[in-house]
Amino acid sequence: MKRVIGIGNALTDMLVNLKTDSVLGRFELPKGSMNLVDSRLQTEISKSVAGLPYSLSLGGSAGNTIRAMAQLGCRVGFIGKVGRDTTGDFFIQALDNLGIEPVVFRGTERSGKCVSLISPDGERTMVTHLGAALELGAEELDPAIFGGYDCLYVEGYLVQNHELIRRAMQMAKERGLQVAIDLASFNIVAENLEFLRDLVSQYVDIVFANEDEAKTFTCESEPLNALQAISQMTHLAVVKIGTKGALIKQGDEVVHVGIMAAAKRVDTTGAGDFYAAGFLSGLCDGLSLRQCGTIGAITAGKVIEVVGTTFGEEAWTDIHRLVCKVKNEKYLF
Repeated sequence: MKRVIGIGNALTDMLVNLKTDSVLGRFELPKGSMNLVDSRLQTEISKSVAGLPYSLSLGGSAGNTIRAMAQLGCRVGFIGKVGRDTTGDFFIQALDNLGIEPVVFRGTERSGKCVSLISPDGERTMVTHLGAALELGAEELDPAIFGGYDCLYVEGYLVQNHELIRRAMQMAKERGLQVAIDLASFNIVAENLEFLRDLVSQYVDIVFANEDEAKTFTCESEPLNALQAISQMTHLAVVKIGTKGALIKQGDEVVHVGIMAAAKRVDTTGAGDFYAAGFLSGLCDGLSLRQCGTIGAITAGKVIEVVGTTFGEEAWTDIHRLVCKVKNEKYLF
């Protein structure tokens, strides 16, 4: 595996730093919640916080993973859909700036956006409008998109469109790519259980799941049993078990990798996305399962130290230093 292309909901994150939580009460937004809303309500909420400090960054589950892989030096691309607006322009330009090949279609709806309202105590309340991201259809995919890539990375949230996710995997396998999927969330798994099991059995080579997702997917209460059940459907299974690290199985090899102790746990958003990025980057370099899991732990550990999923060059310099030690087997959990 050398080149990875991701497919997912193309979202731009708008992070707004609140002075008080009054806006949450005004719009009846439970603190720390994720809310899917229509364009009108998101615009109304955005107007209510106009003038407060904010920042924009690439978002979406697969977008986070692919962006982090690009920062780790991997050759990557991204498939998604945005609107014909300045937010869509920003999304495409941001991909290009990071050296990510954009396979981005334009839709009729406004570009998808996640407005993250950051309370003074660091808690995030998300208001998401998927917009044009939902318009990406199976008929827009072409086998040529997958040419030159070795792996397709799929975010589980795309399971909202069964035809799209199946067609993407079919085309990727026909072109000889491996397929990796992150199961996204336990409720997504529960609502699409049989479809996801069929998908994994037919097309998927690598599965990422947290403990709750793995339990829901396999009906096994113990993580190790869930890992075993997933491994019978795919080639490589990764079950993340929170502060206990992750269990990894490929063939007869089972590895347990711990976590990197974060200096401070500020915001766990994106931790799973960044874990997948680190793990896949290790596979791209032909590293062992333990090395891959360690790099995943490093990238996940770093992202929870900041609000959002974007951090500066100093943090990336530290990540590269640690990854170099992992490659030389001087830093393994």
